[in-house]
Amino acid sequence: MAQRKLGFWRRLAVCLVVPTMRVWTKPRWSGMENMPAGGGFIVTPNHVSQFDPLVVAHYLYASGRWPRFLAKASIWKIPVVGFLLDKTFQIPVVRGSVEAAKSLDSSIQALREGGVVVIYPEGTTTRDPDLWPMRGKTGAARLALATGAPVVPMAQWGSQRIHDVRTGKISFKPRVPVSVVAGKPVDLSRWEGEAPTRAVLEQMTEALQFATRDLLAELRAEPVPGGELWNRPARRSGGESAGGSTELPA
Repeated sequence: MAQRKLGFWRRLAVCLVVPTMRVWTKPRWSGMENMPAGGGFIVTPNHVSQFDPLVVAHYLYASGRWPRFLAKASIWKIPVVGFLLDKTFQIPVVRGSVEAAKSLDSSIQALREGGVVVIYPEGTTTRDPDLWPMRGKTGAARLALATGAPVVPMAQWGSQRIHDVRTGKISFKPRVPVSVVAGKPVDLSRWEGEAPTRAVLEQMTEALQFATRDLLAELRAEPVPGGELWNRPARRSGGESAGGSTELPA
């Protein structure tokens, strides 16, 4: 992405984030060649830490694409932060509201314009004790079914060393190794043209989460856990991610 095309506010965000990430993390990136060279697509990363969005944003920016995250609308109420989110074209999601339809419309428009929409299927940091992906919500599947856009699974590992959701501790050590890999778009052709029923969306979401789990196992150099994805327990207070819920309306 040519720097001159970013505009002032996105360039400002880059100036704030990229140097910080270069000091705070030691990136280990792979799989950029698996992302579509042109046109819009959806990215579905795993979510182990509140630090994840910066890691994913850094990776996608380095690949030459501008990330547009779906994030919970309450973040827009934070002074300065909400302003910058607007100016950098992030997409607010109002959960449990008819306003959520606007999030779907904005996401569809972003994809039609060739944008990269980032959705955390889990809607929050994973509650799996070993930080494997858990069962996801259906927002990414719903958007893929509505648009036919490719869905790129993504796994990242290492940000939990900076912010561990299990302990709440934050580390300011420099050059923490953080690995990110993008996989090939998930084959969702079997559901093409299907109505967005709960069964269809859940099957699609499971396929996306399994693809991400396989990538994560490679990064962690560990066997893929057997059995089904971790099922989400009742929501814990204060545990929603910066990515927020990505449950889009039908």
